Amino acid sequence: MTRSDTRGKEKRQRLVEGARQVVYQHGLERTTLVDVARAADVPQGNVYYYFKTKDDLVEAAIDAHVREIEAMLESLERHRTPRARLKALVRAFIAQREVAAERGCPHGSLCQELDKRDDELQQAARRLIEVPLRWAQNQFSLMGRRDAADLAVALISAYQGVSLLANTLRDPDVMLREGRRLERWIDSL
Repeated sequence: MTRSDTRGKEKRQRLVEGARQVVYQHGLERTTLVDVARAADVPQGNVYYYFKTKDDLVEAAIDAHVREIEAMLESLERHRTPRARLKALVRAFIAQREVAAERGCPHGSLCQELDKRDDELQQAARRLIEVPLRWAQNQFSLMGRRDAADLAVALISAYQGVSLLANTLRDPDVMLREGRRLERWIDSL
């Protein structure tokens, strides 16, 4: 790989990260490509070299979010039991409580925004919820639960709901209390 190729990949990655940041802070509709270029410290004209449209850039940002979720879930595999992995997931959610109280869940917020559209981006955003949902269902199945799909929905919806509450109330402790309750709930299964 040439130095030019490396710089190009770095610039593209900075644009994706800039899009993730700006969309999370300001919402998709209020985000412009100028905002993204500024956040990425990339000349505005370069944005169109890497992404033909704002939607292409947002889709790349969604893909980056999905990879981040998958990496986080993979890191939880170091825990020996499915119960321990599920509780570690809850603790990972709780660790994000300050950010969630300030701006909400980055994945849930983006899904909610894109749900108002009926296009490829709305479909792409579904993965932000489907990936942790399938993972949680697998963990509950490994625990021998026949109602694994329902339990996974309960867990992920509890997190999304408490993220919304923490954000609306601007109270990260709401997530802390609910997280502790979710850990007790997992222990009770």
